[in-house]
Amino acid sequence: MSNYKENGSRAYLYGICAVAVIGGLLFGYDTAVISGAEQALQFFFVSGLGDYYTTSIHGFVVSSALIGCIIGGLISGVMATKLGRRNSLILASVFFFLSALGSFMPEFLFRPGFEFFQPGEATKGLMWAFILYRVLGGVGVGMASAICPMYIAEVSPAHLRGRLVSFNQFAIIFGQLTVYFINFLIRSGLADTPELIQAAMVDIGWRRMFVSEAFPAAAFGLLLLLVPKTPRYLVMAGNTNKALDVLTRINGEKRAREILSEIKETMIEKREKLFSYGVLVIVVGVLLSFFQQAVGINVVLYYAPRIFQNMGSSGDSAMIQTVVMGVVNILFTILAILTVDRWGRKILLIIGSIGMFIGMTALSILSFSDVIGVAALVFIIIYTASFMMSWGPICWVLISEIFPNTIRSKAVAVAVAAQWISNYAVSSTFPSLCEWSIGGTYLIYAGFAALSALFVLKMVPETKGKTLEEMSALWRSKMKKR
Repeated sequence: MSNYKENGSRAYLYGICAVAVIGGLLFGYDTAVISGAEQALQFFFVSGLGDYYTTSIHGFVVSSALIGCIIGGLISGVMATKLGRRNSLILASVFFFLSALGSFMPEFLFRPGFEFFQPGEATKGLMWAFILYRVLGGVGVGMASAICPMYIAEVSPAHLRGRLVSFNQFAIIFGQLTVYFINFLIRSGLADTPELIQAAMVDIGWRRMFVSEAFPAAAFGLLLLLVPKTPRYLVMAGNTNKALDVLTRINGEKRAREILSEIKETMIEKREKLFSYGVLVIVVGVLLSFFQQAVGINVVLYYAPRIFQNMGSSGDSAMIQTVVMGVVNILFTILAILTVDRWGRKILLIIGSIGMFIGMTALSILSFSDVIGVAALVFIIIYTASFMMSWGPICWVLISEIFPNTIRSKAVAVAVAAQWISNYAVSSTFPSLCEWSIGGTYLIYAGFAALSALFVLKMVPETKGKTLEEMSALWRSKMKKR
């Protein structure tokens, strides 16, 4: 007990962060589950809607969850302030759960005479019901994407914050890898021949992929009941005794009292407006979000099997290559976790931007040259590995820590909403851009990768080792210099 009072409990800290990052896992799971289902979903709706279901409409259906992500990102600040970080995540888990069930059987409550577990035929009404449920899940993703890193950042000591927030990105990638593997198992277990598998995917396969998310969503909601609210939210709510107890369990009594004093000093001005520290801090947060998406990463994640098939792979081989890509993503996310608090944020972002530029430029050249095969796979892996050891985790680290305490929930909401708007713009336009020029599309993403390196070099401050309370002084000083 005395050791816990003196030094805090690392096991306690890791335990509550482990629960919080399940939100990241669901974030990755929900956004990537569509990759295995999207082609079967297209065949399903084309079978009932014919020429009405165009490529553009399919792009909208595939990306529809991102509308919910934008909404979830926008309301995350209000939810985090009113309900608290933990309770907002519980609400997000409910949205994940309902979305998984509804996407599995969008006919439910939307078709007269509906018999449970009896799939209906594709209609416009069914398409809109599916979109509604995907949007609902997107609201959960948008909330979790903002609040999970915020929760982890607010409970973590400064010297561990970068690493622990980066675990959220690890969970996102692990969620994507998990769903890639589950999608592969669902697909391969449907039938024995490629023709029968394709038919079964259109009939029931895509539905099983979506409902598989219900299980981790339910577990997330239940486990959140076991973790505390964050000390900074507890201080905002006037519960300083509980805040001190949580801080003591994490940091030890002496350091907890110092942190509590710092939190109180910055929370005195808790009603500050969004631009109280100038426009620059908000612009930097928004541009971090914009560039993370403008480099085209979610095009690769959402459409991975289709991209590999366009390179000449069969359906099963494309799914296996997607799983391989997921493993590479995990390994390079671990690299970021191990180096972010040692090397700093800026150097990792710049290295990642250079790697993404090389990968996308090479893919563009190969596409213009009509070269497919192993070379294309290698450069896709170079591109995604570069993203995963840099912009994937580090963008979330910076968004969670770069804003001053008094505007954090509002500023994070703006930055996350900007991220999802950018994500939607990039992902929904990809099918149409590919009809124009696949090589040209990759070249656009390569250009944004180059611009992202310049942005980090010129505008992003290094935050390694700084406490969340020091962010106020950092941006105050920058505002005075302008």
